[in-house]
Amino acid sequence: MANILVVDDDKAILDLIENILSKSGHFVKKIDKAEKIFHEDLSYYHLIILDIMMPDIDGFQLCSRIRGLVDSPILFLSAKSDETDIIKGLGLGADDYLTKPFGVQELRARVDAHIRREQRKKINSINIGNVRFSISSKECFVLDRKIPLTKSEYEISEYLALHHGQTFSKEQIFESIFGFERDSNLSAIVEHIKNIRAKFIQFGEKPIKTIWGVGYKWE
Repeated sequence: MANILVVDDDKAILDLIENILSKSGHFVKKIDKAEKIFHEDLSYYHLIILDIMMPDIDGFQLCSRIRGLVDSPILFLSAKSDETDIIKGLGLGADDYLTKPFGVQELRARVDAHIRREQRKKINSINIGNVRFSISSKECFVLDRKIPLTKSEYEISEYLALHHGQTFSKEQIFESIFGFERDSNLSAIVEHIKNIRAKFIQFGEKPIKTIWGVGYKWE
């Protein structure tokens, strides 16, 4: 599951891409006006898809303005198929180029390939709002203040944060963090969540939301 941002002035194309990629388990954020992208936390997205032929700000301009702000792959989507346009797009920092009309399987395969490649890269840190996780040192900070999390509290927080916006049951959290072989029970997850919340509140943050009857998610 990945968070994907799609920018295209054609709402029908946006709906089509959302329909295709959501079936693969991805979360898709649709933007129909290029300038709206500057109101987004771009670090949240694992992949960005940009249409080229848009009014006001075209995809080439948009790519050049955000490439230095994000490490995630950028995929161009356009009816323009000239080799010079492809070379120009890749030269601006895009990672791939898909021409319209595109096939469902081709779009899905291209996106999944980039996501897999990114997941193989070592992540040093992630930032969500004011919260930063140092993956290598297993430490969590609000702005520059370290939160005194226990090992289990850190692992649960990191897991939810890495899947920002996705809801997990107590069973899913327990299996992902501890594994079924651990001598514990699901009530431990409830207690850990309670302690994590109490510590974050001291720093003015409330990142974990309860989805009643389902589980928890990092907002």
